[in-house]
Amino acid sequence: MAFLLLTTLVLLIGMVCAFVTNQRVHEHTGPSVEAVPETLLSLRGLVSDVPQELQAVAQQFSRPQERVQEELDGVGMSIGSAIHTQLRSTVYLALASVSSLGQALQVSMDHLRALNATSVELQVAQRDLEPAVRDHRDRLLALLQEPGCQGDCAGSLSRARALELDADFSQVPTVDDVLHRLKGVPEANFSSMVQEDNSTFNALPLLAAMQMAKEVADLKKMVAQMPKGVKSLAKGFPGSDATLRWSQALEDLERDSRPYLQEVQRYETYRWIVGCVLCSTVLLVVVCNLVGLNLGIWGLSAREDPSHSEDKGEAGARFLMVGVGFSFLFAAPLILLVFATFLVGGNVQTLVCRSWESGELYEFADSPGNLPPSMNLSHLLGLRKNISVLLAYQQCSRGAALWEVLKLNDSYDLEKHLDISQYTSKLQQELQNLKVNMQDLDLLSPAAHRDLEALQSSGIENIRYGDFLVQIQKPVVRTDVGELAQELDRLAQAQGSSALGQQLQEEARGLRSLYQQKVIPQENLVAELNLHVRALESSAPDLQRETSSVLSNVTYLKRELPAWATRILRNESECFLARGISYFSQYVDWVREEVTQRIATCQPLSGALDNSRVILCDMMADPWNAFWFCLAWCTFFLVPSIVFAVKTSKYFRPIRKRLSSTSSEETQLFHIPRVTSLKL
Repeated sequence: MAFLLLTTLVLLIGMVCAFVTNQRVHEHTGPSVEAVPETLLSLRGLVSDVPQELQAVAQQFSRPQERVQEELDGVGMSIGSAIHTQLRSTVYLALASVSSLGQALQVSMDHLRALNATSVELQVAQRDLEPAVRDHRDRLLALLQEPGCQGDCAGSLSRARALELDADFSQVPTVDDVLHRLKGVPEANFSSMVQEDNSTFNALPLLAAMQMAKEVADLKKMVAQMPKGVKSLAKGFPGSDATLRWSQALEDLERDSRPYLQEVQRYETYRWIVGCVLCSTVLLVVVCNLVGLNLGIWGLSAREDPSHSEDKGEAGARFLMVGVGFSFLFAAPLILLVFATFLVGGNVQTLVCRSWESGELYEFADSPGNLPPSMNLSHLLGLRKNISVLLAYQQCSRGAALWEVLKLNDSYDLEKHLDISQYTSKLQQELQNLKVNMQDLDLLSPAAHRDLEALQSSGIENIRYGDFLVQIQKPVVRTDVGELAQELDRLAQAQGSSALGQQLQEEARGLRSLYQQKVIPQENLVAELNLHVRALESSAPDLQRETSSVLSNVTYLKRELPAWATRILRNESECFLARGISYFSQYVDWVREEVTQRIATCQPLSGALDNSRVILCDMMADPWNAFWFCLAWCTFFLVPSIVFAVKTSKYFRPIRKRLSSTSSEETQLFHIPRVTSLKL
């Protein structure tokens, strides 16, 4: 009974484990089956996303294009501003010198014309003054030499003899020749010209933008084009055709697998029912054993009671024999089920799961001759170089990209697709067409140029200003007319003869009138002439030097400014080209890094393989093997259960039946009274 109870408990434990593992297989089958399409979809996404990612990377070429086009929108203004900034000190200085020279020219011309006019006026005035002075002198000489003249007549006579013109303005050099050479000068309005040139130069950024508008538009059209290599980045990628085939094959497999997976779930339901039924048979054996043991033990314990019934022991023995019968009846199906599940689960665990987990399965695939040539991974992907499945799996597990895993540098010339030298060369050629025309910046108009050339050849610096100064430094009249008139008034009062005194007074009044009307105006003209002569004398040499300097500087600038502007334009164009090339170079470096390190990471592939192994081995094979092991455990312990049940059932039967089964009728009659008498 003890061994039977222990065996029954072992059977009960095995049956419970079989129920649990059978249920676990059933529970894992549904999610595992549902995970198959998801795994196929992830693999399909990995395969189909590669061309799309490459195309998306190629489309990112629009980023540097947009940056370059944004800078092209302001390249004209930028170049014009650079030219204006670098040339403004030179141009402003030249315009300032032209403006200053124009003002000096105007002032000099005013002085020269005034000098000529004053000289002529003085000469005319001297011609009028000379007879009047001579008449006064002659009359005074006659009056002062009369015998009746009283007072200091001798002193007045000496002053009267000196009453004559001192300065002779007919001796000053003429400036008619210089004025003739400068006739019409200044023809140009220097102030307006400089202001116009200044406005033109300050508007250079806007003018440059307007002049470059057509070339900039052509540049934009050229930049908007995509290099052929970048455009064909996805098309030339190795395995593109294989990718399409694989993507279509995975899509067909995912679509076609759904009906079969539904069938798998349906048959799994049948298998679960069969497993439950067979486990229930073991449960019947366990129930029969436990019930038989309980009834048998109850029957044994009640035999000492005179009024006991032997039906309990008989029932216990029969339950045990029923369990034995169930054991014999279901032993064969159980053995067959154990063999089938062992054959499937054991081989899957040994041949597939263990080798899959250890990597031997990948090594098997790598070994030549184990797989047909058509199933070779390199052949399927269309690669030129064979790759190791195990190494590819390990690299994919680390998150490596397909470029590293498939060694695509041997099958795909990435640098050829990323070569944009022709694109940048064309951009450079187009930039050389940019031009800035500075012809509108005259600096010196033709009229102003003629004015300065006339001034330069006029000989204004060669005028004999010293001859003017010699006559200017002389008084108009050698004797001071005013003092002579006062002296005549004093002398007239000293005369005793009223007629002589009256004549002297009239001469004094005449001299005062002459002084006021003719001498003082001539002195004013002399002062004015002195102003003009000294101004021209001091400014004429500097004016000639400044004129020569301005003419040479303007000539030099008009010749060199276009070259300077062109040089600045080239420097700015090269800077713009360098920035544009840097944008495209950054894009190329980014594409190289994306393609070789990030795009098309095959980690989903290794993840799908790991998930497949988990689904097949951990979620299905392991509970499956546990199920057949528990079922085999139960089947194995059915044998001792049968033996112990048969042995135990003999002791549970009534004594009569036990004796009848082992002795003759006389033995039974002999023993029965003895047993009865013992009980009595």
